[in-house]
Amino acid sequence: MIRTLVVDDDFRVGQIHSSYVRRVEGFEVVGQAATVAEALAVVRTLHPDLLLLDVFLPDGSGLDILRRLSQNHAASRPDALMITADHDIASVRAAMKLGAVGYLVKPFGSADLTERLGAYRRLHDRVAALSHATAADQSDVDALFSAARPPAVLRSPAKGHSVPTLTAIHRALSTAGTALSSAETAERIGVSRATAQRYLSYLVKEGTVLLELRYGSTGRPEHRYRTAH
Repeated sequence: MIRTLVVDDDFRVGQIHSSYVRRVEGFEVVGQAATVAEALAVVRTLHPDLLLLDVFLPDGSGLDILRRLSQNHAASRPDALMITADHDIASVRAAMKLGAVGYLVKPFGSADLTERLGAYRRLHDRVAALSHATAADQSDVDALFSAARPPAVLRSPAKGHSVPTLTAIHRALSTAGTALSSAETAERIGVSRATAQRYLSYLVKEGTVLLELRYGSTGRPEHRYRTAH
């Protein structure tokens, strides 16, 4: 489980974001904090893997938390997904320089956060898988840098394909733990098999989803799908 600390100065908003996190497979919320001082204290005692970190806090900035953790706990510093209503490019650049794995602008819904957390989980799992290797080749490095970013095809799809449906299908595949058929995918997200098949074919063509052929004793091979990363 990816242990997550939610940091937001608004307790009610923090509760909502915590409920979003709890719905995502592979994540658990270990606590909430509302200030810089409280967040630093919780990090020292609970050692979370990920901070869902607001920029504006009563006693400073979420960026201050990243700076202090980088100075004092660089080796064990948790990752951070920034959440804020601030659209200022300077804040975005500062977050990037401090190693934030993502930046999500308020207001956002459960699906938006689920997409970012799914991308982070793929990064987390890939890093864990590579931790036992003596060296990484170029494909491993490329995969690490792309894993934390939602696929571009989900953000700006071709005409005739909706972002919510693409995101739902990609999320269903990434959380399934095994390759799915078009019928299984359709059932998971509540669309027709024909719709699921059309979207899956599009994602395969774009390279976001991989097609696997499963051969049985008779008949045609079964088509099954999984995410590319």
